[in-house]
Amino acid sequence: MKHRYLLPLLIALSSLTGRVDAGLKVASLHPIVGDLVKQVGGDHVEVVQVLKPGTDLHHFSPSAKDIAAMRGATIVFASGKGMESYLDKLRDSLGGGVTLIEVGRTVPSIKISADQSIFMCCPEHARGGIDPHWWQSSDNMKRAAGVVADALTAGDPANKAAYEAGAESARQRISAVKAYAQKQLSQIPRSDRKLVTAHAAFGYFCKEYGFKTIPVLGLSAEGAASVQYTSEVVKAIQTNKIRAVFPETGANPKVLSEIARQTGVKVGRELSGDGTTAEASTFESMTRHNVDAIVAALKP
Repeated sequence: MKHRYLLPLLIALSSLTGRVDAGLKVASLHPIVGDLVKQVGGDHVEVVQVLKPGTDLHHFSPSAKDIAAMRGATIVFASGKGMESYLDKLRDSLGGGVTLIEVGRTVPSIKISADQSIFMCCPEHARGGIDPHWWQSSDNMKRAAGVVADALTAGDPANKAAYEAGAESARQRISAVKAYAQKQLSQIPRSDRKLVTAHAAFGYFCKEYGFKTIPVLGLSAEGAASVQYTSEVVKAIQTNKIRAVFPETGANPKVLSEIARQTGVKVGRELSGDGTTAEASTFESMTRHNVDAIVAALKP
């Protein structure tokens, strides 16, 4: 008889505990950032993921339905560095009482330069542009974990210790991802570490792992190239003994396809530059996906 009354009591207590834990409502404008917030916040945070995996980051702007879903959130996390061009309008729509955190703001920016890049026609093609894809670096993600923990603590000081522990746990997971990437990429000779992509989304990744980034179309994911420019790219591919080119999810594939046709170089699997695809919407899944694709194409 006692057990008959014990089960409903346990269920009631479990339900009550769940309501207490999910105390701080926040929103995220990028899947990778949202996943990091979940790792740092744990059961103390309810995360509304506004930009869903599979959405085109470059064409996204929150709808009225998205803004309604964010109501009640005390913090909204954005990736920053100009990636979300709609932030000023969003601030006005959300009104006062909501803190908007650009997680990548304090991450040192990489500018497109001849030091880390090989330019197909000339260094002026994309020189000076800031690469906003800071989440392509594990070291940047570790820094971001601290930014998230500080923001959550400001909104919920009582759980400061839990957020600090969550950030440390996230850093350990990020370190494990970096170790995996280093081990796999070590199979590629230094002379072949040249990453040819449609646009400049991999500067942070290339800097971290010793690659030259070769953005055929600069920072734009939608750019096109003239016949003359494509001809210059073909010559540069041959001169630099490029072994493969990599299309990207959401980027214009036509230029790379034409380059591959004219040069005979291998076309690798699609890379995730924005970290928003359904298969690569966390730092871990994105990095493993990209590393595996790069190794498959460039490993001797």
